[in-house]
Amino acid sequence: MTLTALKSHRLSNEIVVARNGAEALDYLYRRNGHAARPEGLPALVLLDIKMPLVDGLEVLRQIKQDEQMRSIPVVMLTSSREESDLVKSYRLGINAYVVKPVEFTAFADAVSQLSVFWTIHNEVPPRNGAHHPGPIPPSS
Repeated sequence: MTLTALKSHRLSNEIVVARNGAEALDYLYRRNGHAARPEGLPALVLLDIKMPLVDGLEVLRQIKQDEQMRSIPVVMLTSSREESDLVKSYRLGINAYVVKPVEFTAFADAVSQLSVFWTIHNEVPPRNGAHHPGPIPPSS
């Protein structure tokens, strides 16, 4: 659904979809099925707390503990309204926590606004290595 929302707004950034948290980490660390991907880091990572195999909080923890990746903006785009999930996300270093709207048009608009802000308007600090455009949408 996130990918459909991004495509419906014709964003030009490359979009890489990870079907679960383990695949997202494999992509970020260029291992297993993503070992041959070009060097560089995404401009934005979208996570969902309820990602299969490795949940979004664990993916977030690993990103923010890694010196090379911690400056990547990470947005938790989730259906969870649990205060404990919100608090955990911010304690782990999330840049934004967005509860998914139920209605698709509102959801598509929210995803578009997030992507435009974090990939176009937001200025990130320089990183070692190449910059890889585009967000990694969550699995749902």
